[in-house]
Amino acid sequence: MKITVITGTEQKGCTYRIKEIFLNALGTGHEITQYYLPSDLPDFCCGCKICFLHDENLCPHAAHVVPIWNSLLESDLLVFASPVYALRTTAQMKSLLDHLCVHWMVHRPDERMFSKKAVILTNAVGPIQKGAQSDIATSLRWLGVSQIRTLGIGLMEGIIFNQLSDKRQKDITRKTVKFAKKFKNPSPPHNGLKVRGLFALCRLLHQQAARKEVILSADNRYWVEKGFIKPSIKKQG
Repeated sequence: MKITVITGTEQKGCTYRIKEIFLNALGTGHEITQYYLPSDLPDFCCGCKICFLHDENLCPHAAHVVPIWNSLLESDLLVFASPVYALRTTAQMKSLLDHLCVHWMVHRPDERMFSKKAVILTNAVGPIQKGAQSDIATSLRWLGVSQIRTLGIGLMEGIIFNQLSDKRQKDITRKTVKFAKKFKNPSPPHNGLKVRGLFALCRLLHQQAARKEVILSADNRYWVEKGFIKPSIKKQG
């Protein structure tokens, strides 16, 4: 199984430990590619809109973003690990998600994302994890991922893993290992109803927009070239 891991911090603390426990529980023989933010994507999206108006390969940060995107496309399992900052995911994780918006179904989706499984691992001192998980899950769903599962770890006793009690460390390990067992089956998931519905809605919107355009936008040209929508008769000449 090919696995891409995106970690929203460079610190080798609780997030790193939980992520490593998860990967080790999957067993051996996997091809794992890991990215750590912000070192593997040091720039925030600058809002230039070059990706939307022209081509994502013209993004000023393409040298960092494109390899990560290609790795996601080539993988069977996507793992996003992030601590919870201010009840949300880290700014550097959000920066990556911002850069990937051009591949949302409302813009230029890649059908290979429809056969992915995704895991979101979060941790915080307390139990409030939904905001950080939602930040990532929303983007993944609009990228076309049908199966998204989350694991939130409440550290409860502190923020330094080695300072947690042995009981708490063992409990975290047990929960993470049990969660990882759900992903040992390498078969791709079924395309979910929500993703199919979003794609159908976006296809309708792009088909209607393309009929009105004299020169197709970059998004609509992509949809036509992929065969997702049909070009209008007046543009074929």
